[in-house]
Amino acid sequence: MDASHSRARVRRLLLSLAAGACALALVSGCSDAASDSPRSEPSTPASASRTAGDLQNDYQAVIKNVLPSVVQIEASNSLGSGIVYDSKGHIVTNAHVVGAETDFKVTVATGEKVLDASLVAAYPEQDLAVLKLDQVPDGLKPAKFGDSEKVEVGQIVLAMGSPLGLSSSVTQGIVSALGRTVSESRAGGGTGATIANMVQTSAAINPGNSGGALVNLDSEVIGIPTLAATDPELGGSAAPGIGFAIPVSMVKTVADQIIKSGKVTDSGRAALNISGRTVVDDNYQPAGVALVSVTKGGAAEKAGLRVGDIIIKIDDLPVTTITSLSEALASDKPGQKVTVTYLRNGAEKSAKVTLGEI
Repeated sequence: MDASHSRARVRRLLLSLAAGACALALVSGCSDAASDSPRSEPSTPASASRTAGDLQNDYQAVIKNVLPSVVQIEASNSLGSGIVYDSKGHIVTNAHVVGAETDFKVTVATGEKVLDASLVAAYPEQDLAVLKLDQVPDGLKPAKFGDSEKVEVGQIVLAMGSPLGLSSSVTQGIVSALGRTVSESRAGGGTGATIANMVQTSAAINPGNSGGALVNLDSEVIGIPTLAATDPELGGSAAPGIGFAIPVSMVKTVADQIIKSGKVTDSGRAALNISGRTVVDDNYQPAGVALVSVTKGGAAEKAGLRVGDIIIKIDDLPVTTITSLSEALASDKPGQKVTVTYLRNGAEKSAKVTLGEI
């Protein structure tokens, strides 16, 4: 398989909803090149002298610290996970877990009793939601939330939740990559959200663990497991070891606003302030996004764009579908200037646009 085919296959990975996390063992090795000259053995760092038993103790300590803060959420036709956000009974989870419902049954790790909870608000654009327990039980333990700036590739992480309905399950993996921009499918009740700065993890994703906790060995939540990758060339089955979690910085930003105001008041996400639809070329291939409506006074209108224009590029990023347009804007901020290339009556034009906010 040549490099171009490999890259094309990666681009065909489709992201599907699920939730969950399965263990993935990682093994690494190294070899020394032969040398004719004698050499002294390097000193062993203190960290290298740790035994498997030490790591096991770390795992067990994290589980003891965090698992009581992870809950199971039951809706009428779905099951998911959540994290105790504060001592007032707020629970943070994924928006696709709550769907269109407002009342839920929650099982906390501090007891077998099933508790009632109500929706405070959902923010589908970032696939996050906040619930509140109707009654706060004794011993409810809020989770400790970490710092996204300190998350690094290679860190060991544990995933906690209720994959496939198996409550209080714990699995492990590593942080595989940072800063991924991914779009989730609308199939199966998904929000269709495009989310930037996702944490990629080697922990697999299984139904029921959405909204759970991805934690480091300091017992800090660093993300909410949300998506798994699927590969069409494998019949739509999960691509092993490719899962994604919403970063803790975004979790805290959204949850704090919902708890304070009952809604997200400052998304921090850029927008053109338009609605559009994907158009196809003569070969029935996606070829751009046609503007269906343009918000009066919004970013696109101020830049001179109008209904019927077809956006084909944002700066140097090609735009062929609604999803690719969302991905092109996902890492931008309101007030930032971008160059929008578009077609009007078949002629290619461009405009400088000062981005608005979702």
